[in-house]
Amino acid sequence: MAAVAGLTSAQAERVRHDVGPNAMPLPERPSRLRRFLGEFTHFFALMLWCAAALALLAGLPPLAIAIACVILLNGIFAFVQEGRADRAAERLRSLLPSRATVLRDGKPVTIDAIDVVPGDLLWLQPGDRIPADATVVRCTSLRIDTSMLTGESLPTAVEDADSIVGGCFVVEGDAHAVVTKTGHDTELASITRLTSEAGRPSTPLTIALRRVVRLIALISLGVGLLFLVVTLVTGRPLSDALVFGIGVTVALVPEALLPTVTLTLAWGAEQMAQQRVLVRRLEAVETLGSTTFICTDKTGTLTQNAMTVVSAWTPASSATCAEPGYDPTGAVDVTGDADAMRALARDAVRCSEGYIAKVEGRWTAHGDPMEAALDAFAQRIHVADVAPPLVHRFPFTPDRRRMSVVFPDGVVVKGAPDSVLPLCATTHDAQATVDAMAARGLRVLAVARGDARDSPEVTEVERDLTLVGLVGLEDPPRPDVRHALESCRDAGIVVIMVTGDHPATASAIATEVGLRGPDGLVVTGAELPEDDTSLARLLDHPGTVVARVTPSDKLRIARALRAQGHVVAMTGDGVNDVPALREADIGIAMGESGTDVAREAADLVLLDDHFGSIVAGIAQGRATYVNIRRFLTYHLTDNVAELAPFVVWALSGGQIPLALGVLQVLAIDIGTDTLAATALGAEPPARHVLKRAPVAGALLNRTVLIRAFGIIGPAIALSCMGAFFATYLVAGWRPGDAFPVGEVALIASGAAFTTVVLGQTANAFACRSSTRWPGALGWTTNRLLLPAVAVDLVIAAAMLTVPFLAQALGQTLPGPIGWAIAVATIGLVFGLDATYKAVRRHLQGDSASTPVA
Repeated sequence: MAAVAGLTSAQAERVRHDVGPNAMPLPERPSRLRRFLGEFTHFFALMLWCAAALALLAGLPPLAIAIACVILLNGIFAFVQEGRADRAAERLRSLLPSRATVLRDGKPVTIDAIDVVPGDLLWLQPGDRIPADATVVRCTSLRIDTSMLTGESLPTAVEDADSIVGGCFVVEGDAHAVVTKTGHDTELASITRLTSEAGRPSTPLTIALRRVVRLIALISLGVGLLFLVVTLVTGRPLSDALVFGIGVTVALVPEALLPTVTLTLAWGAEQMAQQRVLVRRLEAVETLGSTTFICTDKTGTLTQNAMTVVSAWTPASSATCAEPGYDPTGAVDVTGDADAMRALARDAVRCSEGYIAKVEGRWTAHGDPMEAALDAFAQRIHVADVAPPLVHRFPFTPDRRRMSVVFPDGVVVKGAPDSVLPLCATTHDAQATVDAMAARGLRVLAVARGDARDSPEVTEVERDLTLVGLVGLEDPPRPDVRHALESCRDAGIVVIMVTGDHPATASAIATEVGLRGPDGLVVTGAELPEDDTSLARLLDHPGTVVARVTPSDKLRIARALRAQGHVVAMTGDGVNDVPALREADIGIAMGESGTDVAREAADLVLLDDHFGSIVAGIAQGRATYVNIRRFLTYHLTDNVAELAPFVVWALSGGQIPLALGVLQVLAIDIGTDTLAATALGAEPPARHVLKRAPVAGALLNRTVLIRAFGIIGPAIALSCMGAFFATYLVAGWRPGDAFPVGEVALIASGAAFTTVVLGQTANAFACRSSTRWPGALGWTTNRLLLPAVAVDLVIAAAMLTVPFLAQALGQTLPGPIGWAIAVATIGLVFGLDATYKAVRRHLQGDSASTPVA
């Protein structure tokens, strides 16, 4: 029986030193070498390997080497970003350790699950994840979810002396259990060692991106082959045809696209973490940005989850307390029979498990905040109670909505008034007091007492009760929630409250925070229509309050709204919320007050439980989606400019020299474009990103195509060819003459190269918005873009001036006319971009709230 008393801190430390931490074996992953090699065998890489082989067969070793260098640089970049994302994920996971409640030094304490050791006495409650293998010492109505081991969907009933397995979840009841095995010795660890980690299925966003890049790649191959055939038909040698076909293919392939996407998603997840939103599944970054409907809980999300007893009532007395918080020295004003009030406080504490304790000089709640508030209230009115031995305990369940404890001297029941009052023989007209407290937005508890009954049946225990009194608790709203709700309305997101609280309490809080207007609907779970279509139609109004909901109600609500086309986010913190969290498009669990099982089922976890953090996450999610469109536009614009010289060369039957060679195209794609594209992926959310409905639709939408293929791309292409021809004209060439070679050809090619680079520099800033010119955004608001562009320009300058680089690329510094056209291209891009955006704003009639793309 010594083990039943739990361990001392010293004993636990010695055991942990001997057996090690309670940590699972790390899942097997492909070696770093295998993952590194995998970066060179995906679709893009294989296509470029084929191009390198063709260049080698065509007798062009420098081109083959250049393409191989592109593959290597691309693979190394992607590998580095994957490692960075892995490290970020590890850091984020460390923010949310699993927790466990154990008995140490004779007191219940909450510790990290990794610190649980054999011999520890666990205290398990609904929603807890069992941290290690254990043997049950004592339990009450204990049922656990073993589906992760057995596949059985129904919870398993557990009795005293039964063994339980770490990793499972407590669904109902409570228990004390002695830990028998931890870490590598647990049953779950042995199963883990038998299997290797399977690859995660591709997310919808990943699938969509792969479709985009495969489409671009296939178009590139098709166009390259087409021009190869055309070149052969015009009578050019096979080597020239291969060079041309390879050049066109390389010009159209956005080699850095996949690494840029990876970095953008990882950046979005990290930015959400800074907003106290933990992304458990990467695809949730984009899905959250598409949210159109939020079903939010009340307690802890809209409110502070810092309960305080502000009003109490017995048939013979009343009490008020104006000091919030858990400090037990706060003053209480008692009117009437003080002994009756102390009896109410004593019974409320006896029927609770939460308590207050001083941590680092501050009084805080341990366990349920509501029960901790009852403990603080009892201490404030000087209740010194030594509870008699516990005979039996019937824990709170969502169905009963009350809990009961049996002592040798009687039975105490505590719960929702509409659950407890019907069990009382006399209620002393308490309903009027309940209604008055609820109308003030208080959470009301009823406490009743009965004669001692030694029965294992709860129905026998909970009968013929006498009402002891009522307690009204206040959970003040979070100060930032009103502004967050206004942001949701501006963003076209419908927000409703879905709570288990009393309708009057829920309505009062909803009105106070600005969620519900004067005519807002308040409905209970029992009043919801049976038909899902009618249910969605009823709830699809901002500010609706749904009170007294059951887990099945929340599940139906999520399902009905999704069926009507909404992207639904559902918040939850308890084990009973799991079905709804899984049904919703985005399940959002509470990090501070939520249960392990709720966090495990969720897509996102609010580390601070703030509703405002959801809104911040939505803004970042929308920005991430738009950022993908931004650098898609940037890449595709570049492709148009790079393709133009090959088209002109082919249409002239090879009479007009190539303004840009294949090596120059690769130098632009990898050397001068990658950093700027990456910086666009980190563009912060625009001020108006939450000013209208979510940005959605295909990544390659009409705006992207018009900007890339209809405006900016052709403009840079024309400037490129203009600089090329102008250089020849200044040198004395005239139409119909043979194009000179030597120094003039190098200068003309350098002019074309410089024009594309400077045009893309302007385009990088232009792509930051589809409605506002860069100066209106602020040139430094994207803190990565200016350094990225500066480095790109330094690289371009080196390619023009460093002798061996310039010689390998076939170019040199432009002449005055080339520089003039190249610099003018910056103004041309900005001018066309500003004109297009002004026309678009005019046609849309909304210059302030148009989403970027």
